Amino acid sequence: MLFERAWLPAAPARLVVLVHGLAEHSGRYDAVGSWLARRGWAVHAWDQRGHGRSQGARTHVARFDAFLDDASAFLARVHARHPELARVVLGHSMGGLVVASLLEREPTAAAAGVLSAAALAPPRVRGRARLVGIVRHIAPRARLPIGIDPLELSRDPEVGRLYLEDPYVEPRMTASLAAELFRALSRVQQAGGPSGPPLLLLHGTADRICPVAGSQAFAARCGPRATLRLYRDLRHELLNEPEKEQILEEVCSWVRQLGLG
Repeated sequence: MLFERAWLPAAPARLVVLVHGLAEHSGRYDAVGSWLARRGWAVHAWDQRGHGRSQGARTHVARFDAFLDDASAFLARVHARHPELARVVLGHSMGGLVVASLLEREPTAAAAGVLSAAALAPPRVRGRARLVGIVRHIAPRARLPIGIDPLELSRDPEVGRLYLEDPYVEPRMTASLAAELFRALSRVQQAGGPSGPPLLLLHGTADRICPVAGSQAFAARCGPRATLRLYRDLRHELLNEPEKEQILEEVCSWVRQLGLG
């Protein structure tokens, strides 16, 4: 069973679904959900399988498409609760990879997608994908370090401190999940095109966790349906940077320009 949460205003005028990243959980988006709810958004999120309070082996998946299946089903449930509202889906980091992959597979799953520091390019480590594949073949549930430096999340040191102290943040993932991430990254590098819902890609130029080049290349492949916004000197978690409210205002403005709320 997947753990779900929501931030709901009395009379929502627009709808967004949040998709968290690798090794974290939806609770880390409480400030984002609360900020949007105060401005009339119905905000829904869930902990991805094997993450946070959801069931499943910790940070493990046998196939990446299981994340997409969960996202598709969750979006359908949210639509049933708010049938009058267009669905906007916002994914961060690995969540951005989930959103980009889902909208390639199911273009009508959402009216628009927002990709925050999306994992759209592999890390610059030569031979790592091959090594992970070998480990997976031998021991698919072997635990591998994720290696995220909390200081690289945000210029606000409090963000890194809370990340380290969060009992629902996982420092490792299985070899199977690592291999599936590499496969999904390879697949998404061939994806993108002029058809599909509009996309807003957000990325900090100082992001050392997910290369900004991935967002740039994906936006270029999508053409006019993609809007790319780069934030000079901002790190990986844009929505935890000191400029987070300005960035959220820009997201809201983009959605209004689309006529979705």
